[in-house]
Amino acid sequence: MAKAIHAMIRVLDEARSVAFYQQAFGLNVADRLPFDRFTLVYLSNPESDFELELTINSGRTEPYNIGDGYGHLALSVADLEAEHNRLTAAGLAPRKIVDFAPAGQVIARFFFIADPDGYQIEVLQRGGRYL
Repeated sequence: MAKAIHAMIRVLDEARSVAFYQQAFGLNVADRLPFDRFTLVYLSNPESDFELELTINSGRTEPYNIGDGYGHLALSVADLEAEHNRLTAAGLAPRKIVDFAPAGQVIARFFFIADPDGYQIEVLQRGGRYL
């Protein structure tokens, strides 16, 4: 059986991205692997074994074109409103909280926030299938 271990995104500025993910989600550098043409930075926290891999290509000066194929990363939190308030107070501009109720019953509560490179991150209230 396969086990999901990480997702990778390309970022322009290592320090800016590491600071965002640390401040927004408590993800800290678990490992940093520098190579001649790129650097890999693995971020994690005690909530999960899953890691976010940041790839920083050496000499890159232009932002990446995320295109129309990227969806989003998703993280769950114990208190959605408290996290929304914290991120708002930190100036990180989360979008409004949404109650997703396609058949009249709320099946998910969430908001989205963008990282410094424009990647979308869904923050869900922990519960049900969103543990």
